Amino acid sequence: MDSRKNHADGGAAAVPEAGLPAPEHLLRLDKVGKHYGNIIALHDVTMDVDAGKVTCVLGDNGAGKSTLIKIIAGLHPHDEGTFTALGAERHFMSPRSALDLGIAAVYQDLAVVSLMPIWRNFFLGSELTTGSGPFKRLDVARMKEITRKELQAMGIDLRDVEQPVGQLSGGERQCVAIARAVHFGAKVLILDEPTAALGVKQSGVVLRYILQARDRGLGVIFITHNPHHAYPVGDRFLLLKRGRSIGYYSKEDVTLDQLTAQMAGGAELEELAQELEALGSHREVVAEVQAEVGRGPART
Repeated sequence: MDSRKNHADGGAAAVPEAGLPAPEHLLRLDKVGKHYGNIIALHDVTMDVDAGKVTCVLGDNGAGKSTLIKIIAGLHPHDEGTFTALGAERHFMSPRSALDLGIAAVYQDLAVVSLMPIWRNFFLGSELTTGSGPFKRLDVARMKEITRKELQAMGIDLRDVEQPVGQLSGGERQCVAIARAVHFGAKVLILDEPTAALGVKQSGVVLRYILQARDRGLGVIFITHNPHHAYPVGDRFLLLKRGRSIGYYSKEDVTLDQLTAQMAGGAELEELAQELEALGSHREVVAEVQAEVGRGPART
């Protein structure tokens, strides 16, 4: 396979050719940061994304998760640190730069056309055609068959690919978007809060398809504010707060309780415990909060 240059990212090194050693990581961010004027949106963030692994990025609103997505997906260039993708340093200047390398983002709003059939949404913007010249037309039969097969390969059993995508549940729409990204060659899949607006059952469906994508060899970045959704599927966990990393753990080094305590914020919990203790009430709550503060996971 001929090496390809990523022209849009300012002359980045070519994608590794077939037969060369695979890069150690699909993606690696080393002390990456981003600022908008005097506002520091992200600072000193380090993380890895590997094939067949799920890296979970956790944080509340304003933690810097959206900025991190925009850097990896090519919407905004980073200002600090080093961003390496597929073995070469990158400085993306457009989403097309990231897409050309197989970095695909599935956003929470999904950008689907609700009244169009599932198969039309699956191939939206990348429609297959048959014939040539004045006889060129959409290859509807082939697109329907590919859509059906790709959804089945992801374990998605839909009744009819002709039904409007708007009739699907939120979880099913997320899964169609995941299957679409896999079909069009994604190596790295970024999922932006895919379970945020879903109930317990539908969240479970999406988590199952995240594992399906991982088992097919993709490097998955799962953005969420819910440690209870992240922990069952995650291999690594990056915790962000106000644009900074407050922890980066492998699964074997952190428990769900520890992850939840870190998300809640040890300093804030300790301050709450001191205030309650000063009031001389809620002793059971004070003891519980102090126990949470004491659960500090070992950093990798």
